Amino acid sequence: MTAAPDKLRVEGLSKRFPGADGGAVDALAGVDLRVAPGEFVSIVGPSGCGKSTLFNIVAGLTPPTGGRVLLDGEQPSALLGRVGYMPQKDLLMPWRSVLDNVTLGLEMSGVGRREARARARAELGRFGLEGFERRWPDDLSGGMRQRAALLRTFLAGRELMLLDEPFGALDALTRQALQEWLLDVWQGDRKTILFVTHDVEEAVYLSDRVYVMSGRPGTVELCVEIDLPRPRTFELLGSPAFVAHVQRLLTPLHAAARAQLEQVVS
Repeated sequence: MTAAPDKLRVEGLSKRFPGADGGAVDALAGVDLRVAPGEFVSIVGPSGCGKSTLFNIVAGLTPPTGGRVLLDGEQPSALLGRVGYMPQKDLLMPWRSVLDNVTLGLEMSGVGRREARARARAELGRFGLEGFERRWPDDLSGGMRQRAALLRTFLAGRELMLLDEPFGALDALTRQALQEWLLDVWQGDRKTILFVTHDVEEAVYLSDRVYVMSGRPGTVELCVEIDLPRPRTFELLGSPAFVAHVQRLLTPLHAAARAQLEQVVS
C-alpha cells in the first residue's frame, strides 16, 4: 500500500528582497521541511530568521526566489487560498461582531451568510465563545480574541493551517490554557498544523516534530522528532524526556542567536 504524500513539503526554498542600498537581502536560503497529514509541526528560530517570510510563501502571499512548495505531493499553479493562515495579530474587525468576524472567511469563499452563521454557531462552544457571538472584539480578552481568530481559520475548511505565534502576546497562564485547549481541538479534528513560536517549551509540548532555523538567511539547522506520548498534560513539562528535548533544541538556537548578534555588531 502506497503511503500518503506529505500534506506540505518545502524543497530548497529561498527568498531574496531588494536592499535599501541597492543591494539584496537574503531572508531564506535552501529551506527544506515536511509535514505529514494530521501532524502538528513547529518552527523555532531567532528573530528575523525568515519564519514569517516562509509562511507568506506557503500561503501564496509572496513568491519565492527559488525552490518549490508541494501540497499533497503536487506543485500547485497558485498557492493563494489553498491553506488556512492565522498571522501574529488576530486582525479582528472592530466594526463586526464576534460572529460576523469568525464567518468572514466563509463569506469571502462564497458561502451564504445564513449557512456561514450556522456553521459558526455549531463551533462556538468548542472554541469557548458561546454567549459572546454578539460582542464586539474590543469587549474580549486577549485569549478570547485569539480563540475567535482561530475559529475563523478553522472554519475556512483548509486541511493545512499555518499558525504564526498565535499565543505570543498573551500572559503565561492564558497561554498555557490555550495550548492545552488547542491540543484538544487539534486532536478532535486532526487538521495538519504548521506552528511558529519563539517558545521552545511550547514547541515541544505541542508538536510531533520541531524544526530549528538559523539566523538570516534562514535555513533549517536541526529537525527533532518529539516522541512524547499523547494526549499531553502539563505534568509532562518537568519530566526528564521533556527537558531533554528542550535542551537539544536550545543549543542550536543559542548558537544562531549569538551568530546573528555578531553580524549586527560587526
